[in-house]
Amino acid sequence: MGAGAAGEMIARDMRSKAAYGYEPIGFVDDDPRKAGAHIHGVPVLGTRQALAQILETHQPSDVLVAMPSASAAIVREIVRALEPYKIPLRTLPNLSDIMDGRVYVDQIRSLKIEDLLARGRVDLDDKLSRQLIAGRRVLVTGAGGSIGSELCRQIAHLSPASLVLFERYENSLHAIRLELDDQKPPFAVVPALGDVTDAARVDGVLERYRPEIVFHAAAHKHVPLMEENPCEAIKNNVRGTRVLARAAEVHGVNRFIMISTDKAANPTSVMGASKRVAELLVQAQAEGSGTSFTTVRFGNVLGSNGSVVPRFLEQIAKGGPVTVTHPDVRRFFMLIPEAVQLVLHAATHAQNGAILVLEMGEQVMLVDLARDLIRLSGLAPNDDIKIVFTGLRQGEKLSEELSGANEELGPSGVEKILRVKSLAKVPPDLPARIVALEVAAAEGRVDAVLAGLRDLVSTVGHPRAATAAGA
Repeated sequence: MGAGAAGEMIARDMRSKAAYGYEPIGFVDDDPRKAGAHIHGVPVLGTRQALAQILETHQPSDVLVAMPSASAAIVREIVRALEPYKIPLRTLPNLSDIMDGRVYVDQIRSLKIEDLLARGRVDLDDKLSRQLIAGRRVLVTGAGGSIGSELCRQIAHLSPASLVLFERYENSLHAIRLELDDQKPPFAVVPALGDVTDAARVDGVLERYRPEIVFHAAAHKHVPLMEENPCEAIKNNVRGTRVLARAAEVHGVNRFIMISTDKAANPTSVMGASKRVAELLVQAQAEGSGTSFTTVRFGNVLGSNGSVVPRFLEQIAKGGPVTVTHPDVRRFFMLIPEAVQLVLHAATHAQNGAILVLEMGEQVMLVDLARDLIRLSGLAPNDDIKIVFTGLRQGEKLSEELSGANEELGPSGVEKILRVKSLAKVPPDLPARIVALEVAAAEGRVDAVLAGLRDLVSTVGHPRAATAAGA
């Protein structure tokens, strides 16, 4: 697919290196003027409009998308056109990944779901991030999680003076510590086993290692689980943030960046509401503080622990069905490295008390994501693998938002990053209400926790979550 420069180079390499085991039998190209031409003896068989006839006549064993500069939208169109056919799909590196402008047979790879994202890949200069991190002591909470571990990886490449990995799960902490140690970094990597809700442990770690920059990625994130365990959402997401933010100020941290979620905008779930309360806490701590406190919101990250893509792939591997909650449900998606790159970029422009939102492109329909994953697995949706709709779960929305009812989005002055302008003030009695919420959670009083959340975030449990596409 594609009779341009990349297609020409790959056909030539196939023809000259028979040991690779590829035999080019034809090109498909959207330019009708190329039809009937030959490139290195390989005919251009027609355009995508003639794809069904071409496949029927020539019976290829593989289809190679040789269009390194093609947008995700074009690649999705090709995948959808090939959906009825059980033909493996392969592709070439993106233009930005091709060092010398040439492509070779040994660069052919399977098409991945990342290729179909409805957004261009973000590539930002890390110069400012390096200026922020280089030579400074950095602490990351939730260091063993999907976001936390990638933060640690990218920070490690920016030459910090030291990197403290704060994590309560022993195995996760051990894994990221070993990964970083294997790189033999010229700075101290400190594994700090502990819980952000344990004030004494947090104080002890900050007092001993004196971090100048703190990235707070520790959180409970799964919406259905937090609906079933609301007290735990408060303990971890609210109390943990309060304890850490207070300790950061007491111990002279220069910059504190909290990782938040798009589910904190007009939250209808316990998880989203707990993160919104955490945002309020960080904003309140910022007032008059010598520490700069910033929150960064973004949506789902592709392939994170327990997220929808690994779940779909697991279901496909078992022969299906693939379960989608609702035919109209859609979500923002980012790649984990891309999200972390933007978090670091946002941190370089942190403004005290600000909430920043990463631009995430268009939301992706989960049913389309399911169909694409089935197709990329070499199977046909609904023929080989059924898709079953199970209904929205408690607290879920059909779609997500980037800003809430009392917020406005505006430019931040930084590429790919927006700033949230709040139209409402942080309640003056927030500390007292937080204390009551934490006490109720510690005592396991679920009704009091839910009432306290609704008191702080009025949208929690709102019925529009299940009915409005724009909820």
